[in-house]
Amino acid sequence: MGYTDKLRGFLSPGRRKGEKRRKPGPKEMVVFGAVAAGFTLAAASGMFYRAEQALADSWYQKSQALSGNMVLVGIDQRALDSIGPYQQWGREVIADAVKTLNQSEDCHPAVIGIDVLYTGKTQAEADERLARAAGQYGNVVVACAAEFGSSPVPDGDSDYRMDRFFVQAFDEPYEALKNETEQGHINAMMDRDGILRHHLLEIRLPDKKTVPSLSLVVAKKYAESKGEELLGLPPTDSRGFWYLPFSGAPGHFDESISIADVISRQVPAEYFNGKIVLIGPYAAGLQDSYLTAIDHARPMYGVEYQANAVQALLDGDFKKEAGVGWQLAVLFAALMVSAAVFWKRPAFFSTMAWLFVSGGYLILCRWLYNRGVVLKVLWIPVGMTVLYGGSLVFNYGQAALEKRRVEKTFKRYVAPEIVNELMKEGSKALNLGGEMTEIAVLFVDIRGFTPMSEALTPDQVVKILNQYLTLVSECILKNGGTLDKFVGDAAMAFWGAPLTMSPKECAGKAVRAAMDMVEGSRELSEELETKYGRTVSFGVGIHMGNAVVGNIGSPRRMDYTAIGDTVNTAARLESKAPPGKIYISRAVANILEGEIDVTSLGNSVELKGKAAGFEVLTLDRIRRG
Repeated sequence: MGYTDKLRGFLSPGRRKGEKRRKPGPKEMVVFGAVAAGFTLAAASGMFYRAEQALADSWYQKSQALSGNMVLVGIDQRALDSIGPYQQWGREVIADAVKTLNQSEDCHPAVIGIDVLYTGKTQAEADERLARAAGQYGNVVVACAAEFGSSPVPDGDSDYRMDRFFVQAFDEPYEALKNETEQGHINAMMDRDGILRHHLLEIRLPDKKTVPSLSLVVAKKYAESKGEELLGLPPTDSRGFWYLPFSGAPGHFDESISIADVISRQVPAEYFNGKIVLIGPYAAGLQDSYLTAIDHARPMYGVEYQANAVQALLDGDFKKEAGVGWQLAVLFAALMVSAAVFWKRPAFFSTMAWLFVSGGYLILCRWLYNRGVVLKVLWIPVGMTVLYGGSLVFNYGQAALEKRRVEKTFKRYVAPEIVNELMKEGSKALNLGGEMTEIAVLFVDIRGFTPMSEALTPDQVVKILNQYLTLVSECILKNGGTLDKFVGDAAMAFWGAPLTMSPKECAGKAVRAAMDMVEGSRELSEELETKYGRTVSFGVGIHMGNAVVGNIGSPRRMDYTAIGDTVNTAARLESKAPPGKIYISRAVANILEGEIDVTSLGNSVELKGKAAGFEVLTLDRIRRG
């Protein structure tokens, strides 16, 4: 690829019309694979765990309208102020609340869930009173809880393994209360980031007995009271946890009533009739609150957490977290494809692709969530963002390096001020392909070089040739021309492209460059005569007219050049010019009339391929000022 094609590529980023984008090769694919694998391994290691969970919580968990079939009765600060410190409460307080709620056989809640542990015996009268009130209508569910820890368990006939989720202790209600009620565990276990987002559906005890959660028992009893069954059970992991979609944020269950108001009968018993009533701590000092997935800032009381679980079980709103293994596989594949898409793409295309895929993935996550599937929200958007940012840095870095390299190369062929203008004008300065442009073309050749080269050593010949060609280059570039090529001891240059110039400007710069060459060659000739006893000089030809200018060649090797009759005519003028003479055409002379002195040779100089009567002139002088 020629230097001008590289500059054009820089000035016109992206694929050109009709040009195919080169696909990533094996080396690039290896790099893409390494990047995708690195990010996938980072995701698998849990590096993004906290950020992933935080984003997923904010994206998935939203408060919803509640059915109104649930009432929370709180052991709140007003009750503590009215009845006294909780540590001094006897079990008769809860017994009175249950008795008040269960006013009659025709007026009582469908189910009462008590989110408080009552283990061991206390005062016999108070214990009996609570058990009797709870067992009156068979609608009370009380709490039990397990303590988990690590313990070796049998694994096969002779081996053991460490079970880190082993039930080391299990707290149940005292016997009288247990016999009169159903029980459900109230274990609330936070994820490793300290956020409560799962619910333990059942606990398997060492004796193989299973204990359902308080929420599950409450939901089942409520459904039975309506003559219905639950819509099913949520899918759980190997330990029995399921992903809980919260219906309400902290404080969202507005039907929260102080237990003091229940006991004092300030709320009519009919209000609770046929509903779910959950009784539990509702004061900060009772230390039964958690940060949950729906709100990382405000703690949620345990009884509210139980209410959320009951609501999800009744609604059948179950979510299953997609397997990590296949999500990692999808992540790796998505990153590989994204890397190939971003590779050597224009910034606008990459930005649109990044926004489309990242935004589309988030929408897909929400759509699947509403259909019961929980995906990792963060992995693909962040992976895409990393690749997108990396591709921008890489592409711009490559462009900057290419710009410096091409600019440095291009300035060897075109005047620096032209290169600066090209950089300012961008792709408008270089139209791809070829186009008809009016230009001034100059050919120059060293006269007497061949016989001189036969008499000197190769090193001397190269040194002399380089001196003359350096002079030619400096004269062309100094006058704002484009140095097209060197052919042996000859050179071609033109004016009017790639930057557009007026015909007068083109012709004027061309003749000044030619005159500078002829004048500069005299000093070189004197030096050559002194050193080697030989001299050489220039023959120059200049013509003005239309020519096709652009990238000429093949996709593998192209060059920025000019072709056409104007170029051929300039070459033939140069071939006929005697040593030290500048031949120009009438077209050049007419454009510069009044600015140059010329001598017409009429049609005495015959140019190959030109009809008789083509006028040739010698450039004698450029009028200064």
